[in-house]
Amino acid sequence: METVDERIGFIANGTRGKRLLLHACCGPCAAGVLPAVTPHFDVTLFYFNPNILPKSEFIKRLDTLKSLLEHFPDVKLIVPEQSEEDFLSLVRGLEDMPEGGARCDVCFRLRLDATAEYLAAHRDEFDAFATTLTVSPRKNAPRINAAGQAAAELFGVDYLSSDFKKRDGYLTSVRLCKEFGLYRQHYCGCGFPFLPDQD
Repeated sequence: METVDERIGFIANGTRGKRLLLHACCGPCAAGVLPAVTPHFDVTLFYFNPNILPKSEFIKRLDTLKSLLEHFPDVKLIVPEQSEEDFLSLVRGLEDMPEGGARCDVCFRLRLDATAEYLAAHRDEFDAFATTLTVSPRKNAPRINAAGQAAAELFGVDYLSSDFKKRDGYLTSVRLCKEFGLYRQHYCGCGFPFLPDQD
């Protein structure tokens, strides 16, 4: 019997095989999402997060993501070339905005545009993309999904809207991080007033 999973916009029919490019912001968020998607998709994580400052924090979160994947051996990881300047150049003048403000919308688009663009260049490898960002209770899923849909339209690919915090997605993240001993960060990413030269 086919059912619509309320966490992600797809119909589950008990089969696996659709190839999902899943933008991952960090290990903890991925921990809350992978148990929901790996039964239905062949998953490749896409770690594009030039907003994460300072660089040492970017590396720490990437290392945490790699540690998580030791528990999900079938999930692949892509880390494309990226620079903090990709982010900083777009948010100049928005540094003093609070988390959840206009800077976040710019950041969502930057990361999801990059994911959609990668999918468009590798259409023979993936069927759709999504993001782990919606697992956080501090993130606005409709705004993230709007950014994902806009990116999909821009690059002519398919985006799967989600709200991974549903059905205990965030609690799954907390539980698995504790079980696997994963680092959980205390701020989203850009963390202004953090600056690259404070690395």
